Amino acid sequence: MTSKTIFDKIWNNHSVGFRSDGKELLYIDRHVIHELHVPHAFSRLSKSKHQIHRKDLTIIVQDHTVPTREGLELISEHIKITSEHAKNYGLQLIDVHSKEHGIVHVVSPELGLALPGFTLACPDSHASTVGAIGCLAFGCGTSELEHILVTQTMVLNKPKQMRINLTGTLMRGVGAKDIALKIIGLLGVDAGKGYAVEFAGPVIDQMSVEERMTLCNMSIEWSCRTCIIAPDQKTIDWCTNRSQTPTRDHLNEVLKYWETLKSDGNSQFDKEHTIECSNVGPQITWGTDPSQVLDIGALVPSTTATQDQAYAQSIKAMNYMGLSAGQDLRGLNINRVFIGSCSNSRINDLREVAQLVEGKQVASHVKALIVPGSTATKEQAESEGLDIIFKNAGFEWHKSGCSMCAGANGEVGQMGERCVSTSNRNFENRQGRGVRTHLASPQMAAAAALAGHIVDARDFLPAKER
Repeated sequence: MTSKTIFDKIWNNHSVGFRSDGKELLYIDRHVIHELHVPHAFSRLSKSKHQIHRKDLTIIVQDHTVPTREGLELISEHIKITSEHAKNYGLQLIDVHSKEHGIVHVVSPELGLALPGFTLACPDSHASTVGAIGCLAFGCGTSELEHILVTQTMVLNKPKQMRINLTGTLMRGVGAKDIALKIIGLLGVDAGKGYAVEFAGPVIDQMSVEERMTLCNMSIEWSCRTCIIAPDQKTIDWCTNRSQTPTRDHLNEVLKYWETLKSDGNSQFDKEHTIECSNVGPQITWGTDPSQVLDIGALVPSTTATQDQAYAQSIKAMNYMGLSAGQDLRGLNINRVFIGSCSNSRINDLREVAQLVEGKQVASHVKALIVPGSTATKEQAESEGLDIIFKNAGFEWHKSGCSMCAGANGEVGQMGERCVSTSNRNFENRQGRGVRTHLASPQMAAAAALAGHIVDARDFLPAKER
């Protein structure tokens, strides 16, 4: 019998045909859409007069343009149009007032819309977040979105396969975001192009399910087509009893299937990398793409070449960020901190931040906000008193949504401000025109808020956590 990877197993179970151009039709178990893509896609659908094939498998989430500041009820045109289309087509809508509300990549697994062995499509590049629970997910464009609505299939070239083995034991103060950034820094922003990536190894075993979501979320930042992690007992425990998990009558059968979702021992991959993680320190980006990253305490790199593209990109990034080669980022003043986004807005992230900031105070010149990834996460945090810790420390405590990650709801920084952010992209102008973004973990961002400048978060951890 031919050995199969977990990717092969899920792909083969969902492949329903080939087109004349060699591309495959992959059946999609869940189709989750956010409001930025609804107006254009549904306008095309209306003009074509096609019908939605499986309304019961399509869910619309409002997250990108929703206001997250308490007391602000401004409703965007995208939200209005989304609500209208959901009503007209009879689709499930998770709107801004729902108890199930949140960022699409947070609520999909939280509600059980994404489950091990499923396929999922979402018109957002970070769809691969749910690969953390063994769900094979793909981002799609507007034309692909229309095709999925009409056929419940997605047209794809089968990707090549890569395995990333993460070995060692993480140091205290180092988490999934640090490992994700380290991978991008080592391999580069194009290393995953054309590949489905499986993450494996002892470090994956040590991570919580939420930490794995952070790692998978960042895989798109090095161009992976998708990524996946084989479900283990942590995954099974996490996924059972979700609101849309199979009922008790079918659960035993489902669990037996989930247990088969792992790569066979002698599976072959097109490419493999092994990364020793024991000596990885907290990471922070210095430039304008996630690969321009360093261990805290390392210096902004010098480039010796004068003509190649990497040199030009490096100089451009330094100019935009107001930095110079050989500079230590520690001590660099900041103006703003954002803790949130589909990368780092889950309850484990908030607990880590609360532990670090309790009894301390945000620097007077820093505006710091914390935006939970879902209403359920917000309510859980409040039940544990984390919101009180944040507010007492001087953080703004917001409602759930994408917020400053992309700034589509108007929550952005001011020209020239320097921001430490737990989001996934540090592109020029991403968080506001002229805003200089440094990507980091929740602990690194929280420590910077307290100090008023970039620091090593390990200096702020309780002694037993250092």
